[in-house]
Amino acid sequence: MELDIWKVNGSYWKLFKEHYYLDLAMPPAAEYFVGTINGELVAHVAVCPLFTAKAYRATRLVVMPEWQGAGVGVKFLNEVCKYHRQGHGRKHKKFGTFFHTTHPQLCAALRRHPDWIQTRSTLYGENKKRSATSMEKTGNGLMTGLGYGGHFRAVQSFKYIAE
Repeated sequence: MELDIWKVNGSYWKLFKEHYYLDLAMPPAAEYFVGTINGELVAHVAVCPLFTAKAYRATRLVVMPEWQGAGVGVKFLNEVCKYHRQGHGRKHKKFGTFFHTTHPQLCAALRRHPDWIQTRSTLYGENKKRSATSMEKTGNGLMTGLGYGGHFRAVQSFKYIAE
């Protein structure tokens, strides 16, 4: 299978959204990528700058159901993270990429992969009120009523570290 990767705009998200487990606002300042095999859309990911941590953050990874388990997701994610590690992302920073997931098989695949390290493991989400307060402060009062966390999902955190 030859996987082609395309940098696209955020409008492609609507084609993948129904297969994503969360319903969150789109990340600001993200770059969007889709993967295709023989012209068929198979994967999506958004990558945001996280320059305060000298990194990027990949989010909204979706592999279409009929392609799950075929190794497409890890290959796609690796190539997008490699692109950023080589300095092709925002501001041409050569940073690694953080990625969080709750998917057990994806966690296992990333743990085995030499280009990834596991950075954290939590049984459930952080304090949503603390997150909301931080977002409101960061947005100078413009981002109210938002916040992440407070869920009961085991979240695993990884970082793409390949040179």
